[in-house]
Amino acid sequence: MTMTTAVRTGLSTGTWTIDPVHSNVGFSVRHLMVSKVRGKFDDFSGAITVAEDGTPSVRAEVSTASVNTGNEQRDAHLRSAEFFDVEKYPTATFVSTGVRPDGDNYVLDGDLTIKGITRPVSFALEFNGVNPGMGQGEVAGFEASVVLNRRDFGIDIDMPLETGGAVIGDKVTVTLEIEATKQQ
Repeated sequence: MTMTTAVRTGLSTGTWTIDPVHSNVGFSVRHLMVSKVRGKFDDFSGAITVAEDGTPSVRAEVSTASVNTGNEQRDAHLRSAEFFDVEKYPTATFVSTGVRPDGDNYVLDGDLTIKGITRPVSFALEFNGVNPGMGQGEVAGFEASVVLNRRDFGIDIDMPLETGGAVIGDKVTVTLEIEATKQQ
């Protein structure tokens, strides 16, 4: 992101901390070839740092053990070595490598690490603006999404159906709804 982009967005220089109470890290994946299972991660943190020249950088971390699909049995399976292997890989991380304009929105490029495997990803990013906040500092809002292939990150369990297809799809849509507060 160039200085012009940072000025256009209204993000001021400094650190903006992700507010987990007003943010969501979610996902959806095809189930039984006909529907989707949705989930989220309950424990995550991160920050957006805007340098003096207006260049932003993003760093975020998710506790993989905090996966929550609303079904404890499924969540326990997702925490197992067949999926996130939370004992060995307790966190997933994202570190940005750049932001570029895309029409009225942006693309957030970066390196995503899941199960110790790092791959470049590009999130479609929408900037929702800045608000003066409620006495705790300025607040900025963002929405972002990316479609990942779970196999690219070592989540390569095969669960074929007798009639063809699989219990779980390969494509996972990750959606972020982020509210970040400017640090004083």
